Amino acid sequence: MSAPELSRPVKPRALPAEPLTIEANDAERAALADRFAVTAIATLTATVEFATEDEAVLANGTLSATITQPCAVTREDLAYDVEEPLALRFVPAGSLPEHAPDEEIELDSEDLDEIEYEGDSFDLGEAIAQTLALAIDPYREGPDADEARKKAGIVSDEDHAPSGPLAEALAGLKKDGQ
Repeated sequence: MSAPELSRPVKPRALPAEPLTIEANDAERAALADRFAVTAIATLTATVEFATEDEAVLANGTLSATITQPCAVTREDLAYDVEEPLALRFVPAGSLPEHAPDEEIELDSEDLDEIEYEGDSFDLGEAIAQTLALAIDPYREGPDADEARKKAGIVSDEDHAPSGPLAEALAGLKKDGQ
């Protein structure tokens, strides 16, 4: 496995007392854009505050980015801003409960962003990159998407008249019920 594009190791024993601001440089943003299959990431900044709870390190803050990617319909580039809350919980490896592969478990919202780490540090940068990846909409549409659909003769499900035996039966019921 190669090194993360945005690596920012943090040692739980030496957490910053003040909010930490992480800003990706040009090379990091270009590498992340390639990894996430978008045209460009013009800006990427995260501000994080730390707290501890038992052995866990809580990292809360905000991620802000400007993404450029192709429209899902026209393939023309469009830029948009992303602002996502960060609520991460870093826990030492082995501290999460073990589950059988086919065991059904119930997660609450606190469980969803738990990240195990090994050694004496965790990679906050990679966690930020993964949060950004989840914020990217692969089906984002630009302002000309509807016009392009119209030109191609593509009709949305909402505009498409129902057809088939069930639609005919329903139409018959509606006539009888007038």
